[in-house]
Amino acid sequence: MKSAIIMGTRPEIIKLYPIVNQLKDSFLILTGQHYDYNLSLQFIEDLGIRKPDFSLNLKNRNPAIQTGELIMKLSQIFSKVKMDTVIVQGDTNTALAASMASLKTGIPVSHVESGLRSFDWRMPEEHNRIAIDHISELLFAPTQATKKNLTIENVHGKIFVTGNTVIDSINKFATLSTKKTNLSINHKTFVLMTLHRSENVDNKGILAGIVKAVLNSKENFVFPVHPRTFKRLHEFNLYKKLEESKNVQMLKAVGYFDIMELMKKCLFILTDSGGIQEEATSPKIRKKVLVVRRTTDRPEAVLAGLSDLVGTNSRRILSAIRRASKNPSIGKKKTPYGKGDAGRKIVDIIQRTF
Repeated sequence: MKSAIIMGTRPEIIKLYPIVNQLKDSFLILTGQHYDYNLSLQFIEDLGIRKPDFSLNLKNRNPAIQTGELIMKLSQIFSKVKMDTVIVQGDTNTALAASMASLKTGIPVSHVESGLRSFDWRMPEEHNRIAIDHISELLFAPTQATKKNLTIENVHGKIFVTGNTVIDSINKFATLSTKKTNLSINHKTFVLMTLHRSENVDNKGILAGIVKAVLNSKENFVFPVHPRTFKRLHEFNLYKKLEESKNVQMLKAVGYFDIMELMKKCLFILTDSGGIQEEATSPKIRKKVLVVRRTTDRPEAVLAGLSDLVGTNSRRILSAIRRASKNPSIGKKKTPYGKGDAGRKIVDIIQRTF
């Protein structure tokens, strides 16, 4: 059985590691969707993943043009290299393009992390994941709730509930992260904040409201700034406010072990990241998450009491920060994303099928 594993972003690299680690003879393709070194190659090096067999050089950052360029370049590879399945993860432009290229070259798609839905059409990821799920032959749903979404939509592929591979990676690397990081943090106690979603950071009103809530809370924050967010903070004249504040320490984009260590050490997390909502539920992390979004595609964590969906209104965010500061504990609640054996389950199914 010969497969191709497609990676383009930090979450894909992290969540595909447990599969890459077991499928030793697979082709690894790095699309270059993330242009910043810290968001792509650094994560590959951090996790000890072997050098990709193919690395693409993308020339345009426009999402539509980028997706088209990816389809063209991946189709050329798929037409030349014989493979039984193409493995994609999540809901990125990389995953969508790889799925389309696979479909048009007659290669079955195996979709890791299928069935997530926010039911929020403002999110580009929602468009992608729906299309990918309906293209795929094998759909690996992390929870029963995501399987239900796929069943309701009557997808034609076979559905398997496997857990989420992000828990596998956390279990593997949580202890190692302490040795691998050398971050210098100004605050003894702090809240971790990450922001990157387009519907938040590209909207001046929403981003300004989040910044206002954080500054008014007077809590200490550590804020690794995503390149996209860095650009918007400057564009909207918000960067200087954070830089001059006494309670926010901004960092450049950090590596996988750095962010894991920050999650382990913080009081709680304020984020719009989907992956962090999952990672924080791991027994190795176990931190409360305040989700700065109107909707979430990870409702399992909210229902389990591990995350709070606080929206994007500045007053609501401030109130949520103050509540969490008084009581950041999540008790002994279990992660809804599996035991950390999702990678093994997925590889077994793929090998049995192809």
